[in-house]
Amino acid sequence: MKNILLIIQREYLTRVRKKSFIVMTILGPVLMGLMYAGIIWAAISSINQKKIEVLDQSGLFRDKFKNSSSYVYEYMKGDLDGLKNDLKKSGADALVYIPANVFEQPKSVKIYSEKGVSLEVQSRIEEEIENEIENIKLTEAGITRSTLENAKVKVSAETISLKAGEEKKSSATAASIIGGIAAFLIYMAVFIYGAQVMRSITEEKTSRIVEVLISSVKPFQLMIGKIVGVALVGLTQFGLWIILTTAIFAAGGRIMADKMQKAPAAMTEMQMNNMPPEAREAMKDQSAVADAMPDILGAVSTLPVGTIVFCFILYFIGGYLLYSSLFGAVGSAVDSETDTQQFMLPITIPIIASFAIAQIVIRDPYSPLAVWASMIPFTSPIIMMVRIPFGVPAWQIALSVTLLIAGFIFTTWLASRIYRVGILMYGKKITWKELGKWLFYKV
Repeated sequence: MKNILLIIQREYLTRVRKKSFIVMTILGPVLMGLMYAGIIWAAISSINQKKIEVLDQSGLFRDKFKNSSSYVYEYMKGDLDGLKNDLKKSGADALVYIPANVFEQPKSVKIYSEKGVSLEVQSRIEEEIENEIENIKLTEAGITRSTLENAKVKVSAETISLKAGEEKKSSATAASIIGGIAAFLIYMAVFIYGAQVMRSITEEKTSRIVEVLISSVKPFQLMIGKIVGVALVGLTQFGLWIILTTAIFAAGGRIMADKMQKAPAAMTEMQMNNMPPEAREAMKDQSAVADAMPDILGAVSTLPVGTIVFCFILYFIGGYLLYSSLFGAVGSAVDSETDTQQFMLPITIPIIASFAIAQIVIRDPYSPLAVWASMIPFTSPIIMMVRIPFGVPAWQIALSVTLLIAGFIFTTWLASRIYRVGILMYGKKITWKELGKWLFYKV
C-alpha cells in the first residue's frame, strides 16, 4: 500500500506542477469565454449592408420592403433583361423579380445575383413577400394582421412531480441541460485522462524507465498508482474549472444584467422606434432574457442538486477507473503511441455509443433502453448522469454503482494480466491472439 501511495503522489505532483497544467487550468475558462465572445463579435462585425434591387411588375410591393442597417432596397423600372445585364455595374448584391401573377403563382419569384444568393438573403426576401401576400388575403377576408397576432396565445405549462406523495415543481428543460452537461464532462474526462494514463505508460516503457520502477514495486501496484494519480489530477482540474467558470459567468451575468436594466430605461420610445429593426429585436431579446432569469434559476432549484453532484463524482471516478485500466493495458502492450490505434477501437466504441444513446435517453429517461444502458458498467457513467436530473429511484442508482464497481474490478484484473507481461515486452508486434495468451501466463 505504501508503494501505491508513493506512485500516486509522484503521478499527481508531477502533473499538477507542470506549467501547462497551471496555465490551462487557470486560463482554460477564460480562453473559452474569449473564444465565444470573439466568434460572436466576428459574426456581428462581418455583416455588411446589402443592396437589393426590386423589379415589381405586380405593383403590390411598392414600399413594402423596409430598409434596415443590413438591407437597402431600391425599386427599379424597365426591362428585366436590361436590369440583369446592368446588375454588376449597379453594385447591387441581388435583383428580385416579382412577376405580375405572383399572387396566383407565389413560386414564380426569382432572385438574380452575380456571386450567388446566400440563404439569409433568400429567406429574408421570401419572408417579406409571404407576409405581404398574407396581409392582402387577410384584408380581403376582413381580418387585419393585428387581429391575427392578438389571437395567438402562448401556453406555458407548469410541471409538477408527485413523487413520494409530495407535489414538487420540476423542469424537463433544466434536467435535460444539466444531465447533458454532466454526461459530456464524463465523456471528455474518460478520453482525456484515460489517454494520459496510456501515454504515460507507453513513454516509460519506451524510455526503459519502467525497468527501474518494477525493480522496487510490483507491476499491478505501478498500474493502480498511475490510474489513481491521474484521476486525482482530473478531479483537481475539473473542480478548479467549475469554480473559475462559475465565477466568470457570475461576474459576466451581473455586468450584462446591469447593462440590460440601464439601457431600456435610458431610451425614449422615439429613440427605440428610430433604431434599426435588428437592434430593436436585440433589445427585446435582452429584456426577455433578463425577465426569464428568475424562471431559469427557479427551474434549476427544482433539481436534486445534491444527488447530481454526489453521483457525478461517483460516476466520474467509476467511469474513469473502468476505462483507464483498459487504456493502461493498451499502453503496456505496445512499443509506441502509433501502435495503439488497432487496440483503441473496442475501447472507444462503448464510450461513443453511450454518448449517442444519451441523445435518445434525454427524450425518454424512463424507457427500457435508458434503464438498461444506465446499468451496464461500460455505458452507465454517461447514461445515468443524463437520467438522474429527471429523478431516478435510489435502488437503481445503488445497483448501477455496484455494477460499475464490479466492472472496474473485472477490467482492472483483466488489464493487470496484460500489464504484467506487456510492460517488459519489446520489439514484438502484438496481436489480439497474443493478448489473449497473456491472460493465462503465469508470471
